[in-house]
Amino acid sequence: MTLPFVHRPPTSAEVERIRLLLSTFQDGTGMNEGGRRPGWRDFERCVAVVLHGQAQESKYIFDVLLSEGAIQYGLSCKMGDQLDRINRTGRGFMELSNSAKKFWDYLAAKGITPSNYKTLPSETGNSLLELVRQWHRQESHELGGTIDVAHSYYLILAYNKAGWYQMHQFTLDFPPPEQLHWYFPHRTRTGQVVIGNLRADDDSGMLFEWYGESGGQLKYYPPIKRALWASMPFQLEPLPTQSEQGLIGKAKSYFPELWQAVSDE
Repeated sequence: MTLPFVHRPPTSAEVERIRLLLSTFQDGTGMNEGGRRPGWRDFERCVAVVLHGQAQESKYIFDVLLSEGAIQYGLSCKMGDQLDRINRTGRGFMELSNSAKKFWDYLAAKGITPSNYKTLPSETGNSLLELVRQWHRQESHELGGTIDVAHSYYLILAYNKAGWYQMHQFTLDFPPPEQLHWYFPHRTRTGQVVIGNLRADDDSGMLFEWYGESGGQLKYYPPIKRALWASMPFQLEPLPTQSEQGLIGKAKSYFPELWQAVSDE
């Protein structure tokens, strides 16, 4: 058996099944736009169903697990209103983690604190990526876990307000520390110097950004040209106009006789 996203790119039929499943969340059950558009949890569930995997429904480092015997492979699924930005900048977008406490605890063990981290940009940034790598390694089958981390990936679904979607697959690997330049950008606002969030550039431009004191989000902007795979842009399939949508529609579909019986009372 060859697993999509692990041993090979997904087929056009597999991508189409993901698209059609995502489309069902326009019926009032989706996470976005008052139930009329799918959200990140819906995306994870669709990927799991199509690939015969397991959606973790938790804070686990991987969102979908694919199995092959005793070995499992992880997909870290990300979703966001970022397609216009991707098309404009040529860069993907994903929030690697927003666990501020875990980041600061790890930094504190290295003597890096909120009072001195702005004087230690490289040490801070490289430590953050080191922690993310550790999260992955801890699940590795080579260290007693069950995950083949070398064949696990990021899978992102970007969309825009015009209703277009696109998926990209990226490796879990980050550039080595020597290729990254960590710094705090400075800008002048109303005559005062303002220090921005910690960021890292490589030879392609901005790659990472950390909001250390305002949410703890670690964001990653890999160039799209580095994607292992990308789908064609697609739109959701319109729901049939005659279909009854939402929870009542689902109940009628699943339990027509039982629903009819209580509706006649």
